[in-house]
Amino acid sequence: MKNVKKVLSFAVAAALTASMFAGCNVSVKKDDAAKASASPAATSNTTDSSWNDIKAKGKFVVGLDDQFPPMGFRDDTNEIVGADIDLAKAVAEKLGIQVEFKSIDWKTKEMELDTKKIDVIWNGFSISEERKQSVLFSKAYMDNTQAIVVKEGSGIKAKSDLAGKKIGVQGGSSAVEAMEADSIYSSIGKEKVSTYDTIPLALLDLASGRIDAVVADEVVVRYNITKSKEKYSVLKDNFGAEEYGVGFRKTDVSFKDKVDEALSKIKADGTAEKISKKWFGEDAGNKIK
Repeated sequence: MKNVKKVLSFAVAAALTASMFAGCNVSVKKDDAAKASASPAATSNTTDSSWNDIKAKGKFVVGLDDQFPPMGFRDDTNEIVGADIDLAKAVAEKLGIQVEFKSIDWKTKEMELDTKKIDVIWNGFSISEERKQSVLFSKAYMDNTQAIVVKEGSGIKAKSDLAGKKIGVQGGSSAVEAMEADSIYSSIGKEKVSTYDTIPLALLDLASGRIDAVVADEVVVRYNITKSKEKYSVLKDNFGAEEYGVGFRKTDVSFKDKVDEALSKIKADGTAEKISKKWFGEDAGNKIK
């Protein structure tokens, strides 16, 4: 009887153990199934619909500083014009949609983009490593430098002569970042750098003698100099080469890709060259690359 009881005990124990493992297996399979069923939903929530959203809206909104000639500014009739304006219109035509231009405070451009008040930042927007942290950039479409502008006869001949001098820059521009990265910056001193809402305002203070130099986008200062009666000089020294790009929200990859395709098309068909010559002169070559 004892042997029979032992056999029965082992049988019952084995059955219970099998049952427990079976329960565990069912539980694991259910968990796996739940994860599998949740996966497609999670994927669909992160799908980039930016280009489809723009197509559905039928337009994209460009945020710009409207006092940044020749890239984007208001003409005598108060219409927004410029090289970037013509480029954006050409891209919109290739994409088969409309484009709207919205004047913004340049210092808050990233916030305007993130809150979807605008769809792109497009106005001589320099590509930098710092900006890449919060903005997705198109391919570069134009070269630029951070130029140093002084009054003729000022005695400032080189970057080293800026030590202790009063410098004007546009607030929120890449000029600030470029200066801070240069070894000369410590000899200038942060307290000597004044920020302006626009580059033309900084140039006015330069003309009046309130500041000694302006650091700004070369393409912009050269255009302003040609339109001004004041005598300015652009130094051979500068604060580094840059490239312009179109800024998108980090999530808007499909929209960015479509704009890149359109930029390539207007380069190939000669539209970019026509825009370059219109705004930078016949001898400019193909500034828009």
